[in-house]
Amino acid sequence: MATVKKWVYGFNEGNAQMKELLGGKGANLAEMTNLGLPIPMGFTITTEACTDYYKSGRKISNEIQRQIFQALRWLEKENGKIFGDNSDPLLVSVRSGARVSMPGMMDTILNLGLNDISVEGFARKTKNPRFAYDSYRRFIQMFSDVVMEIPKSKFEKIIDEIKEEKGVKFDVDLDVSDMKELIRRFKAIYKEAIGSDFPQEPAMQLLEAVKAVFRSWDNPRANVYRRMNDIPGDWGTAVNIQTMVFGNMGNTSGTGVAFTRNPATGAKGIYGEYLIDAQGEDVVAGVRTPQPISKLEEDMPSCYREFIRLAHKLESHYRDMQDMEFTIQEGKLYFLQTRNGKRTAEAAINIACDLVDEGMITPEEALLRIEAKSLDQLLHPTFDANALKEGKVIGHALPASPGSAAGKVYFTAEDAKNAAAKGERVILVRLETSPEDIEGMHAAEGILTARGGMTSHAAVVARGMGTCCVSGCNELKVNEEEKTFDLNGTTYHEGDYISLDGSTGTIYEGAIPTVEAEISGNFGCIMRWADQFRKMQVRTNADTPADAENAVRLGAEGIGLCRTEHMFFDAERIPKFRRMILSDTVEQREAALNELIPYQRQDFIEMYKALRGRPMTIRFLDPPLHEFLPKTEADMRALAESMGLTYEKVKAHCDEMHEFNPMMGLRGCRLSVIYPEISRMQTRAVIEAAIAVKKEMNYDIVPEIMVPLIGDRKELLFVKNIIVETAEKVMKEQGYFLNYKVGTMIEIPRAALTADEVAKEADFFSFGTNDLTQMTFGFSRDDAGKFLETYYDHKIYEFDPFSKLDQTGVGQLMKMAVEKGRNENPMLHCGICGEHGGDPSSVAFCQELGLNYVSCSPFRVPIARLAAAQAAINLKNR
Repeated sequence: MATVKKWVYGFNEGNAQMKELLGGKGANLAEMTNLGLPIPMGFTITTEACTDYYKSGRKISNEIQRQIFQALRWLEKENGKIFGDNSDPLLVSVRSGARVSMPGMMDTILNLGLNDISVEGFARKTKNPRFAYDSYRRFIQMFSDVVMEIPKSKFEKIIDEIKEEKGVKFDVDLDVSDMKELIRRFKAIYKEAIGSDFPQEPAMQLLEAVKAVFRSWDNPRANVYRRMNDIPGDWGTAVNIQTMVFGNMGNTSGTGVAFTRNPATGAKGIYGEYLIDAQGEDVVAGVRTPQPISKLEEDMPSCYREFIRLAHKLESHYRDMQDMEFTIQEGKLYFLQTRNGKRTAEAAINIACDLVDEGMITPEEALLRIEAKSLDQLLHPTFDANALKEGKVIGHALPASPGSAAGKVYFTAEDAKNAAAKGERVILVRLETSPEDIEGMHAAEGILTARGGMTSHAAVVARGMGTCCVSGCNELKVNEEEKTFDLNGTTYHEGDYISLDGSTGTIYEGAIPTVEAEISGNFGCIMRWADQFRKMQVRTNADTPADAENAVRLGAEGIGLCRTEHMFFDAERIPKFRRMILSDTVEQREAALNELIPYQRQDFIEMYKALRGRPMTIRFLDPPLHEFLPKTEADMRALAESMGLTYEKVKAHCDEMHEFNPMMGLRGCRLSVIYPEISRMQTRAVIEAAIAVKKEMNYDIVPEIMVPLIGDRKELLFVKNIIVETAEKVMKEQGYFLNYKVGTMIEIPRAALTADEVAKEADFFSFGTNDLTQMTFGFSRDDAGKFLETYYDHKIYEFDPFSKLDQTGVGQLMKMAVEKGRNENPMLHCGICGEHGGDPSSVAFCQELGLNYVSCSPFRVPIARLAAAQAAINLKNR
């Protein structure tokens, strides 16, 4: 007889190693059950059931339904209560739980199982009618919002109206008759929106809630979060059905969220918040501003002592900082979940180093604990100290996510996103944020909220993104309709500048200047460990001495891409370069280029000095020449006058150089084939600069000259012959000889396909993955934004191939090129110099290919160093 597939697991059947099947929350609930912690019992519907739901046309199969209700019967026995009973009903929570933590991305439903009749029995059984009706009104509100997608603002408006009618400030001040009135009005909203009465059958409530959690895996905010965090769409989410415990039963009940170490700084010690007489959603949604966890010691000392003991037990067990949710029901403590806590980059580094010092983990494990992308947070500017002294403080609130930000005020996620797209610096100001705000939060430099504590949605998401956030500013009066906020007697409008210090919680008027971040302390320790374990070199893409020096300071071991075209746009140089382009004869072009040699040579001298002996790959001229030509009539007339030509002739020449598809036009190596004098000038400048710096500084310089955009071995050979001939000539003139290399960028698919032939002429390959991605996909990165969002919506693509390397297509071309190239030329040096060189998942792929180095922008060098170490460790552990 065939074994029936298991779709549902009790908390007593799993463990922490089953994250892929049970999701992070389900696996950890199972692990805590095994450890004997006070966990409300429950069961997990697997991630595979979610995947099956989508494969089955968004339907839960009969077998999965059978196993859900079979597990429910078991849960009834565990609790001695019946689901759907009218006198003493078993109530459950329904929570999502993907295999990696996605805070605020998924939807939760509490108090499921109540209806008009059972709420009366529940009130009698608990002898607490206010609590019973409060639980029912919360369930109606959550079910309507999460399952039926009725905006929760409609319900919040009614709560505010009733509080105003009663003259009270908080929900807890409402009595049982108010709760009954809320239920009446909530059900009316439901009927008006859906066209039927609120569902009274608990089994139907449960199945609809499970479907809603499965649907939430595919909601827009979850899809955006997954794209931002490289989470595959086919993982699915698990669903956790758990016996309800209640923090809203009065003054001996409460709920909270706590960390075993400070998630902003990494400092050791319990850090968190709780609310008396509340349910968990009240804390994380930021509806009421909570108390610090230390006050629990005064309110409920025995619960506090037990909580501290179990929190330490969990950290020791998981060997990492824990983020825990707990509920106290009439003096009894329950843990609802634990997970490795989200943390800022500063906290991640400090916690990792402290855990090594405490003997809990090894340096290799410490490196794997830090999200490489998060280092970006440490490399952002802070406020200028002198300017800060002059700054006008307009308010203080909670320092929810560190960093400094100044920008124009916007009040909706949509407006923030649109303003940022126009290049504006944005501060998103909200009463409270919700998961729907994710794109606006991502676009903002900083976030300011009137409600919410250190563990509110705004705080958790902002810390994960590395975005500065100040939350829980009670004095902040936000009017979203008028697009204004009042703070301490002053009204601020959309478009006004404010500044936020997320490390202190201070709010300033106006835009305060920022300064570069300083890197010190444990950061240096992590980087030393990273350099110890990584196998690949990390270079930088830099075109100026200042960029080169900055990258060296951040640990770059050379330059993997120096784009020479950027050196010609200087005001003194561009007229000379334009004269070269518009010249009719070789002699005229050479005369114009000879004027440029001193500039180009000096550029390379300064770059070599900044690198202090580190290697530099210099890419010869790449863009189409028309990019350098004047666009305005005034500039054309000035150029005509300097060349002794008519304006008409210059304009005609500019028009002639227009190309229908410049990306595939006269650019790259084709320029050197048509105008070999350009390569002669650039080769002379490189070799003369290298000789000058070698003589002066005694650095061991081996110039690396890179020919761009080749598609055929003969193209490379043609340009290489020009380079070699010129280099030998210059060295003979100087009476000084040095080694140099000639290689190419692999950025046309044909170059990858014929890499064995190309390698016969190349000392090195550098993958220009920006162009290789464009040519492989057949769309330009400048235009892709017009349709990629639709592609994400239809699940055609899951991520932007210009941000994260497409390993299936582009990656296979790279793999083929490395293997073919090295078979022909075993000494072939291979690297990557596209933007992907600083993306951690792309760096890991480069390690698998056996590349010698990755090259990225200066500020991403530390990210690449850590990612390269993680890739090497993971490859060794595999």
